[in-house]
Amino acid sequence: MWVKTAAIITLVAGPAFAAPTFEAQSVPQHAYTGGWEHYVGGGLAVFDCDNDDRLDLVAAGGESPPALWRNISADGGMVRFETKPLPELTATTGVYPIDINNDRALDLVVLRVGPDMLLRGDGACSFTPMDLEGVTFEDKWSTSFSATWESSNALPTLAFGHYVDRMDPEGPFEACDTNLLLRPSGETYSATTLAPGFCPLSMLFSDWDRDGSADLRVSNDRHYYVSGGSEQLWDITTPPRLYGEDDGWLTHKVWGMGIASRDIDRNGLVDVFLSSMGDQRLQEWTGETASFKDVSFKRGTTAHKPYTGGDGRPSTGWHISLGDVQNDGMDDVFIAKGNVQQMPGMAIEDPNNLLVQNEDATFSEAGLEAGIASLHRSRGAALADFNADGLLDLAVVNRVAPLEVYRNTTQDAGNWLSIEPRQQGANTRAIGGWIELMDDYGLQLREITLGGGHAGGLLGPQHFGLDQAEGVSFRIIWPDGAHSEWAKAKPNQRLQVIRSGDALDIFPY
Repeated sequence: MWVKTAAIITLVAGPAFAAPTFEAQSVPQHAYTGGWEHYVGGGLAVFDCDNDDRLDLVAAGGESPPALWRNISADGGMVRFETKPLPELTATTGVYPIDINNDRALDLVVLRVGPDMLLRGDGACSFTPMDLEGVTFEDKWSTSFSATWESSNALPTLAFGHYVDRMDPEGPFEACDTNLLLRPSGETYSATTLAPGFCPLSMLFSDWDRDGSADLRVSNDRHYYVSGGSEQLWDITTPPRLYGEDDGWLTHKVWGMGIASRDIDRNGLVDVFLSSMGDQRLQEWTGETASFKDVSFKRGTTAHKPYTGGDGRPSTGWHISLGDVQNDGMDDVFIAKGNVQQMPGMAIEDPNNLLVQNEDATFSEAGLEAGIASLHRSRGAALADFNADGLLDLAVVNRVAPLEVYRNTTQDAGNWLSIEPRQQGANTRAIGGWIELMDDYGLQLREITLGGGHAGGLLGPQHFGLDQAEGVSFRIIWPDGAHSEWAKAKPNQRLQVIRSGDALDIFPY
């Protein structure tokens, strides 16, 4: 069970920062298209596919082909991409980067309306179909994914979320499919059905209570389970079991779209942000059992209706990205918004949100002033530093509208540090590990996860805003629970840290 670290201290307000600003970039064209089976999905994978220290993109296409964009941005310059080929794929809903075979070249998990696929990466932005022993993907409608490494397994545990059962003649309402858990034993996999399923649109493995083992949180779409369903938290035992009231787990019913998890208020406890139709849900872990409480109204994160565009109907939230866009030491929230298609009870003109965290841990809307208030029907997204200038840029996949990329042009931002942990052997990207970073105001806590979001996610360096700190200390808690020594670092640099016993081999790049 989680024990509060003595190093945590109270966050003290630093100097005020200028409002964040973004500038739209000219990038290759791509849109997420298709009929009702592609009203959901539209995920975006962000990762370095050729080890050139630039984050590349793969976007799901729906009825259009998925797109691979290689990042060719210069340091601090305009964000630029060039199109690269992918294997011919159809009906893609989502895509996630992962190093499945531990060769340090990132692979791809591709979610589809149809059998899902795995693509092996060669470290040069080329991908070929990949098989895993014991795995056969059935014809499903996949809309969510997460992965973790259990115990000393060389191969990852994989979870796939299946939406509506398209074969059910009584559907689509109350026709949610079951979900799939793939667990390795040596070099082969065995399948476990996770039931009941309530039409998931996001799932995330997280060791939220830091007890050494990840649980699987699943966010479900009430639009199709209608009644009898809820949000879920699975204890990945053998066999898996659902958390219930005896564990402190409270029933939550939302039109669940996306999950993001982080200690966003820097109190040492992991928070969970859920996107939904209507109000968005920010939940704080109470520090006891599996009890999470809603704090959305108190913190100003409901984002339940459009703030511009003149449409007063409720909003529809999709992907959530967390990151410090001003480098003031306080994480902010981007929410991709957009009507499912033309649902009359929900806003059609529904701008994306940029919720900037204030000194008192409340949030204020900054999307319009920042220049990212797109009125397209957005889906997958990512906050990531594409041009290596220490500022988080933004990429957004849109339904039947061009993908958008914005360069962060915020003036007088704070200091920053980028940390990318690596280890030899299995689980090369240290999924399930933690970074603890001490700056002038206390502890920043970051779990390294793979999953969440809406149908896509980022696997790469962890970005920390540092305000005016001139030096920090950090350590890595590796997935097996081992703690590295504390290391000191100066701000405004990117570091790759490689496990070397109790020490860290640190390489600036």
